[in-house]
Amino acid sequence: MPTSSYNDDLGLAHMLADSASRIGSERFRASDLQISTKPDMTEVSDADTTIEEVIRSTLARARPRDGVYGEEFGDNPGASGRKWVVDPIDATRNYVRGVPIWATLIALFDRGEPVVGVVSAPALDRRWWAMKGAGAYAGRSQRAGKRIHVSKVAKLSDASVSISSITGWTKAGREGAMLAMLHEAWRERGFGDFYSYCLLAEGCVDIAAEPEVALWDLAPLALLVEEAGGTFTDLRGRPGPDGGSAVATNGLLHEHALERLGIR
Repeated sequence: MPTSSYNDDLGLAHMLADSASRIGSERFRASDLQISTKPDMTEVSDADTTIEEVIRSTLARARPRDGVYGEEFGDNPGASGRKWVVDPIDATRNYVRGVPIWATLIALFDRGEPVVGVVSAPALDRRWWAMKGAGAYAGRSQRAGKRIHVSKVAKLSDASVSISSITGWTKAGREGAMLAMLHEAWRERGFGDFYSYCLLAEGCVDIAAEPEVALWDLAPLALLVEEAGGTFTDLRGRPGPDGGSAVATNGLLHEHALERLGIR
């Protein structure tokens, strides 16, 4: 990758991902996995909490002035103007049911802008990462990574669209708009969660969208998509991962997607 002032941070993010992958893999499909329900009725496992605790502990030593914002233990603002955003296991429902599509998401924000992102999916033996201005990459490890790019599909009728679930769009009052777009597209699939955006960054999917998501669900994914040449906004067309929703495309299809979803 090109040299950047964030190279050391990217290396640290990969180290954090290595630790998370070891813990997540050891607890995946374990007979004694502990699962509980949070107040928002979403599941959390002992793997989620252990991974975030280990990441926070490492960051406290390696980047003591940086803030940390994680799904399980909230926000520690820090004093440097930089913040690490962590989802210890994205797709926890997959994880607790033994489905191998889950990942640890790690991103570094500098003055509110995402500058480093790593997505580690050990059960898929796959990792994706990006650094601001340096492109997006994927492979089994940082050393084995290859640069990735979004597709060049320019027509919705030729596009592959991925969503997490139709019920989310029903709750958001946009089921009809989403179904209309899916019927117009060449192909629709529900890869879901982080995987839709990673496949989009690799050019395998052309549009991915979710109506309701948290910052930690998207923090490294927006950077990954953009560094791969794509466009990432919320449903109102505002760029970035912090709008509470997501529309990601190869760029060529972005206005089409926003129009079909009733935004434009």
